[in-house]
Amino acid sequence: MSTFFALLFWFATAVIVLGLAFKIRQYWVTPAPLKIPTTPAPTTQAGVVYRMAKEVIVFESLFKSNKWIWIFGWMFHMSLFLVLARHLRYFQDQPWFWVNIIQPFGKYAAFTMVIGLVGLFVRRIVVARVRYISAPSDYLMLIMLFFIGFSGLIMNYVSHVDIIAVKEFFNAWMGFSIGDFPVSVPLIVHLSLVALLLIVFPFSKLLHAPGVFFSPTRNQVDNPREKRHIAKWAAELENNSKG
Repeated sequence: MSTFFALLFWFATAVIVLGLAFKIRQYWVTPAPLKIPTTPAPTTQAGVVYRMAKEVIVFESLFKSNKWIWIFGWMFHMSLFLVLARHLRYFQDQPWFWVNIIQPFGKYAAFTMVIGLVGLFVRRIVVARVRYISAPSDYLMLIMLFFIGFSGLIMNYVSHVDIIAVKEFFNAWMGFSIGDFPVSVPLIVHLSLVALLLIVFPFSKLLHAPGVFFSPTRNQVDNPREKRHIAKWAAELENNSKG
């Protein structure tokens, strides 16, 4: 079991790192031939940064469009952030001070994370227009995330796991050696689903996480009159035609 999970997480880590690098490069080099920021849009680069910060942190556009979906969406994403930050302690001999501070918040954030996922799942079933465009993978992603959170809660409150042994296993794993894996059914379920999530992440709709930063409707300055917008490939064609 120790060898299996060590190999599984080395593979999953390689997939998500290389997959994300490939997709982010693809986003980076894809031309944006039109100036299409969603108005009202900022007219300065500093304004774009502020707008993106509001979009990423408080989901401003979702808040304006649908309050009850915003509640569940924001609840899930912020809870997930706290849960992930709390898990940093498993990969550090001496956790950063802020990781220690958020431990109780991250522990209870697992509840709001699961509640948020249930709300988002119900939305895909109840809202007709969302149900119409939902693929099986959309439901499966929510179910997978739900059971990741649920199995984590089981380990915290029902079937406790030796977290010291888990930390020692992952510290050895980061040093490319295989430690002793603490066998536990909830832990096996939890880590198997986490590894699966890492593997499918670069090939799924979950890529909206890095993709939001490359959205031209959000990251463009609204200055079409002050500065001509022309894609790099179009500029090269124009220069070649003049030459």
